[in-house]
Amino acid sequence: MGGVSPRLDDLPLRDDLRGMTPYGAPQAPLPVALNVNENTHPVPQDVADDIMDSIALALRDVNRYPDREFTALREGFAEYLGHGVTREQIWAANGSNEVLQHVLQAFAGPGRTAFGFGPTYSMYPLLTRATGAEWVAGTRGADYVVDAADAAAQVADAATDVVFLCSPNNPTGTPLGLDVIEAVYEASRGVVVVDEAYFEFAPRDERSALTLLPGRERLVVSRTMSKAFAFAGARVGYLAADPAFVDALRLVRLPYHLSALTQAAASAALRHAPTMLRMVDDIVAQRDRISATVEALGYVPHTTWTNFVLFGGVTDPAVTWQRLYDRGVLIRDVGIPHHLRVTAGTEDETTAFLDALASLESDA
Repeated sequence: MGGVSPRLDDLPLRDDLRGMTPYGAPQAPLPVALNVNENTHPVPQDVADDIMDSIALALRDVNRYPDREFTALREGFAEYLGHGVTREQIWAANGSNEVLQHVLQAFAGPGRTAFGFGPTYSMYPLLTRATGAEWVAGTRGADYVVDAADAAAQVADAATDVVFLCSPNNPTGTPLGLDVIEAVYEASRGVVVVDEAYFEFAPRDERSALTLLPGRERLVVSRTMSKAFAFAGARVGYLAADPAFVDALRLVRLPYHLSALTQAAASAALRHAPTMLRMVDDIVAQRDRISATVEALGYVPHTTWTNFVLFGGVTDPAVTWQRLYDRGVLIRDVGIPHHLRVTAGTEDETTAFLDALASLESDA
């Protein structure tokens, strides 16, 4: 049939999805891409070889459905996390976004609400609305810090079904104390999700929210392999919670949602956890180098326990972003006025960004 191609607004889309925009960050073939908080270090060759061997072995049975319960992978995650976590407490999916979507499908949905302290990870409201629930935004204090008493008061007042706590926070990098998590849990009537996607970049002596799981059946700790494990392209996320909570997620998952190849690749990577995590120290060093240098250049870096730096004092973020882009460096405008965010890359990538940023001043 001929005629004019339909627009999105011409389709019988759900009313609550009209006007929404999909999540996305610019993808451009620039020499230095530091905009989506990837681990830009390549997977070590010996680890890559083991992963490839494991995938090749899994291919022999790819005509059969995978292990629906991804048993070996859950055991690997439990061993990696420690803190007495068992495989019965583990859930995994295709990236932490799908893990969070499962949580919302099971505990939010139409007629229910989810809450988070803004600014925070932009996928929380998108996933919430996509599952038919309503997003409620709380507020942060100075320098994006969340205070325990204020957090508890906001959560109690909102009375939502799901609360998201990004720890440390994206896009600001802000640490979140365990006292805040405890206070929010006591104030909440629903599920509390602690998103520790960047926890491996926090100081080594910091306690994970995993230590708070015993006796708290509504508490969830989410992690990802995308960041510290340099596994963004593999799409593997997971969480730890009470076994009964994990049972609830089985009600909403698609059949055989984790492919045999994904399970094999992730299990192999976990076997090399010490090697994979060795690059974290290098990334933290580059992150701290970025913070020190942008401050010396007159910008205002915020405290960060992640693999990125949010810095303020940017007169015109759009112009600065474009000028860096023109120099072959891609960073992120996250929509916070007078701020930009940059991922800590390799030493060479970090140098390229800092040199490009410094050159903006000399060219002004």
